[in-house]
Amino acid sequence: MVKKIFISLIIAFVSIYPFLGKGLPPTHDGEYHVVRFYEFDKTLRDGSLYPRWAPDLNNSFGVPLFNYVYPLPNYFSSFFHLFGSSFIDAFKFNMLFATIIGSVFVFLWAREFWGDVGGLISSAFFSFSPYRLLDIYIRGSVGEVWALALFPGFLWAITKYSKNRNKKYAALSSVIFALVIFSHNILSLMFFVFAIFYILMILQKKLLAKYFLVMFLGLGLASIFWVPALFEKGYVRGLDIYDYSQNFPELYQLIFPSWGSGFSNSSLNNQLSFQIGIANLLAIMVAFILMLKKKVPRRITLFLLVTFLIVIFLMLRTSLPIWRTIPLMNYFQFPWRFLSLETLIASFLAGGLIMAWNSKILASSLVLIVIFLGIGYAKPAYFLQRDDNYYTTRSNFIDGTNSPGNTFNTLWFINQPKQKKIISDLNIQDTKVKSTEYQFRVTSDKSTDILISTAYFPGWNYYSDNKKESIEKTKDGLMRITVGKGTHDIKVVLENTQIRSLATLLSMISALALLLWSFGFDRIRR
Repeated sequence: MVKKIFISLIIAFVSIYPFLGKGLPPTHDGEYHVVRFYEFDKTLRDGSLYPRWAPDLNNSFGVPLFNYVYPLPNYFSSFFHLFGSSFIDAFKFNMLFATIIGSVFVFLWAREFWGDVGGLISSAFFSFSPYRLLDIYIRGSVGEVWALALFPGFLWAITKYSKNRNKKYAALSSVIFALVIFSHNILSLMFFVFAIFYILMILQKKLLAKYFLVMFLGLGLASIFWVPALFEKGYVRGLDIYDYSQNFPELYQLIFPSWGSGFSNSSLNNQLSFQIGIANLLAIMVAFILMLKKKVPRRITLFLLVTFLIVIFLMLRTSLPIWRTIPLMNYFQFPWRFLSLETLIASFLAGGLIMAWNSKILASSLVLIVIFLGIGYAKPAYFLQRDDNYYTTRSNFIDGTNSPGNTFNTLWFINQPKQKKIISDLNIQDTKVKSTEYQFRVTSDKSTDILISTAYFPGWNYYSDNKKESIEKTKDGLMRITVGKGTHDIKVVLENTQIRSLATLLSMISALALLLWSFGFDRIRR
């Protein structure tokens, strides 16, 4: 097994190596992520263990970006930055490690059904699947790349638990599922639905209660992220700027190879590629034939083939009534995002071909074919020779909210205020300014209003001499506090709302419950 994993890692590295050149490859989201990494790291270093606020964006009025955007890639970037990496390099390291981890997890998952050689084939198909390469080299969607890499780990761990009932795999399943949610909230919803049917169709029915406990604990672990993002979405504007009805690919676009750096609704000569991949389609067709001839396990093969066809249907415009009927479908934004599931299904079934012809020649041929067909997509157009400062100091990257259409701006921040000072001109001393906390001492001979030039958002609180006071929203969506006569120590700080506090508590309780369930109360007590 170790040898096959090593070969899988080499193949995965070949798929990502061109991305690691000097500079930043131009992608749809790459520059956004560099700025987000910087803002997240700054807030983290200022003492917020779970950052929710980006202080420099929105013309330095701040924006609650990280209350809604997946945190896992940001934590990885801060870890790399801690050891001297630039945020540009941290973006590339995220892609590298996600690629490596994904190849291993796909190998382990497929190995449970097809053996070592089948796992190697599946891993190679995964590494060179066109949509995964598109996510890296064109879209730069680091969150999707991480989610696509981690979800096979959940499928492997839950399958191992089904086979040997070892609680360590149950715990691992919960942790990995939580990491999938932390990686990308949209894909995690898609994978959540798939996981439910995978459990119902493939695994032991008598363990259903424990399977769903695993998923429930995974949801609980990640509640610090998804609960506020869901229940506080009404505090920001612009979350629904994408019209899914304008982003259905045509059937021929799924079948025939193409490659472009444009967006999904751009001109056809440079449009985003929606291809499933020739190798992946061939693997699906051969898997269907082998299933009919009873040369591969029928239950899992049939389940995945049916799922593959359903997902294709959901990506086509003929499924529009379903998108309009089923709740949360619009949450996926782009129907072609279902290519993530197609990638996992096709890669997994490719490994099953070895069940019919157990031949090293066949295995080597399949690996070489998928690399040959995909290697042309594994290359950036060029590299932008810029450093971090180019993105963290220029107005075109900082003045907005670091999101298309300036989404995530607070509901109350309607007009751009002219005032940009943190506080007004008074006798102010001992000023300490952090990303989400302002402290100062003010002396006045009368009661005075002070403007805090930060966008109002629920959770911002004001304390005078350690006593909580009321904070006022201005018509521009900023904050105003009233300080009484005399000398007072003032603190304005972003704290948890009730929803955020509850979500944090749920994560802590879930972690404790997972620990107790996995290792047993008596062992922990000892």
